[in-house]
Amino acid sequence: MRSRISRHAQEEMERRGIPAVLVDEVLQHPGQIATERRGQKAYQSQLDFGGGRVYLVRAIVDDSVDPAVVVTVYRTSKISKYWRTT
Repeated sequence: MRSRISRHAQEEMERRGIPAVLVDEVLQHPGQIATERRGQKAYQSQLDFGGGRVYLVRAIVDDSVDPAVVVTVYRTSKISKYWRTT
């Protein structure tokens, strides 16, 4: 997927300590793509951040434009809240 990272998403990646290489991995090979509000999509994958700590990394993407825009990025330990099992 062709995409660009918004200034806000870049700032959030830095603030939250999420390396660009992990975001790129999620965008290129997402574990899931979930539909979010306003037609945006959440590209998400469960990733090990070391020490046995697994987080869900979510990149919220507006793909109604070309290239797609990564609106924000975050990680959460509340995997079951967002991970779709069906």
